[in-house]
Amino acid sequence: MKHFTDLVAETLADISEEFPWDIEEKTKDNKLQPLILDIREADEFTAMHIQDSLHVPRGILESACEYDYEETVRELVEARDRDVVVVCRSGNRSALAAYTLQLMGYKQVCSMKTGLRGWNDYELPLVDTAGNMVPVEVADDFFATRLRPDQMSPKN
Repeated sequence: MKHFTDLVAETLADISEEFPWDIEEKTKDNKLQPLILDIREADEFTAMHIQDSLHVPRGILESACEYDYEETVRELVEARDRDVVVVCRSGNRSALAAYTLQLMGYKQVCSMKTGLRGWNDYELPLVDTAGNMVPVEVADDFFATRLRPDQMSPKN
């Protein structure tokens, strides 16, 4: 049986990863302007995200990448030859999503290593849905891991 971390580790050999500061540099260059694809859940995206990022939750990613589906996102469908940076909270879900996008014909896709946690650690800007800047400390708290007892491995 494979675990989530096994699946992520296996994809890392087949995808590109870039650190937040590399992505920041790309976004400053008007010629390169990558598509920042945030694949987190709606509540995560609403709370905070990279300004101008495109939100497509991981659960509908595959159908959002193609025409003729209710989930189709034209900007994503038409980005197969564009530089696409996939982001999530820590860089795990985005690694799996980047791998999937490659399988679907995206040629210049990478996952942001360390995810939005790393973006925030580097003190790069995050905004809420209204476009307000999110203070670094607020984002730190939001990105903190909080496991309920029922989510933890049994101690056998």
